[in-house]
Amino acid sequence: MSFWTPALFALFVWWFSTGAILWVVKSADRNGGTARYRAVLFGVPFLGLGIWGFWASLHDTSVVGAYAGFLAALAIWGWIELAFLSGVITGPNGAPLPADRPEWERFIRAWGTLAYHEMLLVATLIAMFLIDWNLAATNQFATWTFAVLFFARISAKLNLFLGVPKINIDFLPEALSHLPSHFRYRTMNWLFPVSVSALTFAAACWLERLYAAETAGAQVGFTLLSAITALALLEHWMMVLPIPDEKLWRWMLPAPKPTQKTTQHHQGGHHGL
Repeated sequence: MSFWTPALFALFVWWFSTGAILWVVKSADRNGGTARYRAVLFGVPFLGLGIWGFWASLHDTSVVGAYAGFLAALAIWGWIELAFLSGVITGPNGAPLPADRPEWERFIRAWGTLAYHEMLLVATLIAMFLIDWNLAATNQFATWTFAVLFFARISAKLNLFLGVPKINIDFLPEALSHLPSHFRYRTMNWLFPVSVSALTFAAACWLERLYAAETAGAQVGFTLLSAITALALLEHWMMVLPIPDEKLWRWMLPAPKPTQKTTQHHQGGHHGL
């Protein structure tokens, strides 16, 4: 079996799904009004497909089952991210961070900007693990894919909070315009080496399972997990390396809505799913 096919498939889906979500969100910004709520509502069928795909793939150990579980996790994840970026499911705090706040208050306020969204992600991940456990699922690639995305996202957000040298706010929607006030620009923070080490170790574990896999379905599933973990690792390195990753998606997004304000943006990269 060629390992390049599922690896390139994961790369394409990561790129395309990130661009698609950004396009929907930026288009909703341009239309204004209730466009954000309509975007989230129109995305519900994709959430339904993700839930159905997760359920249908639980005992499918074939190649198709591995792809189905992977795509199901991305569909569920993508809808939740769409709801967050649209400002529909975020947190109780929608105000910028006031200046000169102590670190403990800064953390509480930052948590308040995305609390409901993070709790939804946690509840979804727990539900997927419990379903796998109770039904003795033989195909758990959907759950593991969601878990990789979840822990990589938590790591990325904590690094943004603690401080990294490269942050791009160009792609942030209007509904989340208060988020940059909670970010910090620093040369390095203590968590970053831990994050990249953990993701590197996770990728190595998936690769070890890949080489030990005895079925084509398992080989495809662990290749997909290795690829998505490697992409999460790359996204972390994009926080510190001068890579113009925003060019991956900028060309496909609608022009921003004209405003009278001129906002100064920092060079950097948007982080994908």
